Amino acid sequence: MNSTKEWLMETWRFRAHLYWLWNGIKRIAKEKRSAIFSIVCWSIFLFITGFVFKGITEKFWIDVFFITGYFCYLIYKGKPKTAGRIMRDLIRIGLVNHAYETPLLMKKYYEKNYFVLVFRNCGIPLSKWNDLKDTIEAGINYNIVCIEERGKKWIVIKAVSGNMLLPTFIKWNDSYLTIRNEFTLVIGEGYQGKVTVDLRKTPHMLIGGSTGSGKSILGKNLIYQCLKKNAEVIIADFKGGVDFSKKWHTKCTFITEQEPLIQKLNEIVIDLHNRKTMFADLDCANIDEYNQKYNRHLQRIVFFCDEVAEIIDKTGLNKEQKQKIAEIEANLATIARLGRAFGIHLILSTQRPDANILSGQIKNNIDIRVCGRADDVLSQIILDKTDASDLIHKDAQGRFLTNDDVLFQGYWFEDSML
Repeated sequence: MNSTKEWLMETWRFRAHLYWLWNGIKRIAKEKRSAIFSIVCWSIFLFITGFVFKGITEKFWIDVFFITGYFCYLIYKGKPKTAGRIMRDLIRIGLVNHAYETPLLMKKYYEKNYFVLVFRNCGIPLSKWNDLKDTIEAGINYNIVCIEERGKKWIVIKAVSGNMLLPTFIKWNDSYLTIRNEFTLVIGEGYQGKVTVDLRKTPHMLIGGSTGSGKSILGKNLIYQCLKKNAEVIIADFKGGVDFSKKWHTKCTFITEQEPLIQKLNEIVIDLHNRKTMFADLDCANIDEYNQKYNRHLQRIVFFCDEVAEIIDKTGLNKEQKQKIAEIEANLATIARLGRAFGIHLILSTQRPDANILSGQIKNNIDIRVCGRADDVLSQIILDKTDASDLIHKDAQGRFLTNDDVLFQGYWFEDSML
């Protein structure tokens, strides 16, 4: 069995060099300098063999020397630097198919603060690449930003150097704010630079993580940016509002009890339907088109809940109390489904958004999910995978992972900045 495996792997290494050889031919055909260099080399070779050396033996050895050298040059042009080492590393970590073939690095270049590695795939599904992401990172010494599939033959990895580390503390500065008339929020800094979310496209956010992971600070920073962008902000905090100083109460609508919350959510849903009717009558697809077309400044509305479990947990409640919770859930579900076009957004924060706390109807309409420090169970609940438990150190504060696999350090925000 071992001899068969070794034979298959040696055969694949030989074929790999043929792929790199062909890749080199294609590169030379596209690169003017390389093409001129090749023409000059062949011209010198033909001149030497045709006019300088007359003996058959001499010509034979010159032919062997030149053709071997030129083939090596073609392989050199077609084989990216470190491709051989990466191939060995991928074999070592087990990223191979049933024939012991491993992906081949065919192109490597730098683009927008990260390296792009283009692999010729060999029938290995994208799911396996993602499952082995951490192992691949350790093997090739890169921090992977994302893995993409282009057709069935190509896998593209965007990554940064494995020696690059994220900062553990970044203080918020107003210079990070995006353009006022846009509704893009800056949530932190990752390996590619600033990490942003555009609430015009993905209107709702879910922030999860264990106590002390930095959820409240991230939430405050998002609220602050929304206020700077002239949005109306409603904060629901059933923990008594102890995490928010009096400054927040003067700039936002603050709700700490159930009845005012139900009333406010009803008002928001009524406003949503009014906007829906108005936009339809005026032939506007969304709030941005309405504001631009009619030169208006219709405010966006942001509903932020510091701990959503506190307002919709039905555990131990009687029938009447459960009906009130159901009314809150129904309104949140309506906003989650319809809010994008009409400029109404949800930012929900919680430690454990499982099915008993956050219904599927709400959670399934929240496209942006962010998880701080968490165990396997909590990471699975928030991101549908356990990656946050593996990638975020147990003592980390302000470190988050998105459901798109973007690891970032959130900004430190203090109430004095408000």
